Amino acid sequence: MTRRLLLSYLTLAALVLLCLEIPLGFVYSRGERERVTNSAKDEADSVSAYASLSITAGRAEQDLRARAAHCAERIGGKVVIVDQTGALLAASYPLTAAETRGLATRPGIAAALRGTATVDVRTSTIGGVQYLSVAAPVRHGTYRQGAVWITLPTRMVHARVHHVWLLLALGGLAALAAVAVVGFAIARWTGRPIRELERATHELADGGTAAPVAVTKGPPEVRSLAATFNRTAARLEHLVAAQRAFAGEASHQLKTPLAALRLRLENLESDIAPHARPGLSAAMTETDRLARMVEGLLAMARLDETAVAREPVDLDRTAVERHRAWSPLFEQHGVRLLLLGEHAGQVMAVPGALEQILDNLLSNALRVAPYDSAVTIDVRCPPPSERRFHHRRPPVELHVVDEGPGMTEEQCRRAFDRFWRAPDAPKGGTGLGLSLVQRLAHASGGEVFLRPAPRGGLDAVVQLPPVERPVGTGHPRGLGRQAARRRERPVLRA
Repeated sequence: MTRRLLLSYLTLAALVLLCLEIPLGFVYSRGERERVTNSAKDEADSVSAYASLSITAGRAEQDLRARAAHCAERIGGKVVIVDQTGALLAASYPLTAAETRGLATRPGIAAALRGTATVDVRTSTIGGVQYLSVAAPVRHGTYRQGAVWITLPTRMVHARVHHVWLLLALGGLAALAAVAVVGFAIARWTGRPIRELERATHELADGGTAAPVAVTKGPPEVRSLAATFNRTAARLEHLVAAQRAFAGEASHQLKTPLAALRLRLENLESDIAPHARPGLSAAMTETDRLARMVEGLLAMARLDETAVAREPVDLDRTAVERHRAWSPLFEQHGVRLLLLGEHAGQVMAVPGALEQILDNLLSNALRVAPYDSAVTIDVRCPPPSERRFHHRRPPVELHVVDEGPGMTEEQCRRAFDRFWRAPDAPKGGTGLGLSLVQRLAHASGGEVFLRPAPRGGLDAVVQLPPVERPVGTGHPRGLGRQAARRRERPVLRA
């Protein structure tokens, strides 16, 4: 905003200076030329009067030469005096014989011998004055005695005109500099409330608490905007505080009744009639589903309440730990859990996000996996050639592949909606697992999507940004090229 205000001030000042200085420069140039022309005419009249007196007194030769030389020295030009026949009487500079004979034929001298004073301004093809010649008749009463011809160089006129334009340009630049200094101070003063609003907005966007912005500075529009921002920030802070309070209290207030309900249902199992036991089992199943739904909602609420900073996480170690934790449960259901892939190293993720992502994906895969099938955890790194030609390292892919019924393309798009479940999905799901996976992946700077697996079933792909290493960093110490290539080949870890 400061730059735009300063640019507008300078543009306006430049337009005003151009509108004033350009006409002033042309007026002064014209006036300077007229002043020189009038000065030359006055000088020609003065020399003409002196020549008339000298010719009448019979002292023309001595007096006129001295007068012509003195006049030429004073005005910096040339002076020529001729008699009524056009013969040379005196000159301030030596003339050749041809020039002397041609004096009477010159237009200015010829007109002066006829009794007419002339002013002749010769101009060049580019518009600049080259020289100025003035001719005046020499009279004694009505009797014509000769003519005076004065030639002035116009270099001095050009020099004065250029000097004026230079002064006008320097004055304009000085005025623009002064306007820039004053305008910058005014722009900074005007933009100070906007900068305070910007700072408070950044603090609020980063998850902090924005201090109220002063509403007594700046123009009325800025003060109104500051007041509106303060009300919005206060309302948003109240809503965030209420959400945090709900997320903190609901975890206790909801878990306890659900646990008590589950315990009461289990206690009723021994006292209930056999024909009513299916209903009791269904009630216990729905209670477990409600508990899982509450856990998912609370996890999403805690994820939304603030922006968590990402940090390096060891993907290989996390995959091994989750494989070890889930393998016994998969064996109980007759499903094999395999861990394949390459050495991926560290990726950037929200703390705890990788564990929750794998837990939700493995839980969904186990729910749909047929008996005696396999679920695979596969870590894939970009090929070395692709890494070499990218300025930034491509993302690392984490795959969880099952051999279940799979999903259609439309179902894969809708699978990340909250509470959405496929029509043929097994019972017990809440419709929040994939939605939480997507939110965790986005918070970690990655992406997640579903696609059909090569052998049937579903391939859940999670892309995560790797930790950027400095340019030129090779493999870890102690690993040769052959060992590094062995680590990049898919190997079976379990």
